[in-house]
Amino acid sequence: MATSGAVLVGGQSRRMGVDKPLLPFRGRRMIEWVVGALSQVVDEVLLVGRGADRLAWLGLPTMEDLVPGGGPLAGIYTALTAARHPHCLIVACDMPFLDPALLAYLVEQAPGWDAVVPEMDGHLEPLHAVYARSCLPAIGEMLAAGELCPLDLYPRIQVRYVGEEEIAAFGGGRRSFINFNTPEDLEEEPRISRISQTVAVSVV
Repeated sequence: MATSGAVLVGGQSRRMGVDKPLLPFRGRRMIEWVVGALSQVVDEVLLVGRGADRLAWLGLPTMEDLVPGGGPLAGIYTALTAARHPHCLIVACDMPFLDPALLAYLVEQAPGWDAVVPEMDGHLEPLHAVYARSCLPAIGEMLAAGELCPLDLYPRIQVRYVGEEEIAAFGGGRRSFINFNTPEDLEEEPRISRISQTVAVSVV
């Protein structure tokens, strides 16, 4: 199924202290790892969010949020509005271990649903999920009302939740959800990666 993809790049990176997409990580910029994984799965990649044009050097389309100050929900809204295809795989810019096989699986589940959302360790992952253009009316109503939490969208639409047993079928599935918010997270990265790999193997 032809699918668009979008990386949300508009966060202010207050806790990290530096612009997360440009953060050096394992010899590349963080955004390069994210785009590299996403590009294996989707037909186009969009960079969405405040100041997205700072990443124009990647040669990808950039979009400012259509609703400034609307947070990730505004990013999802903007991506769905700009996407060439009816479905868009939305990811955050600070997830360098995205598993292309898991992302492809999420896309495969999308037909017939407004959203496909993974659940890991009891938490839904709204920025590692597929959304359909059919979500736009509900998201537009939420933004107009000042409701900005993506999780509050799900009771208003038809959602296919992907549970941990399904995710465990993918060797890198658990690692796919690792993100970095603080310098301490980066220092802990080797340990976190080892733990996530061990858990994934033991679950499988």
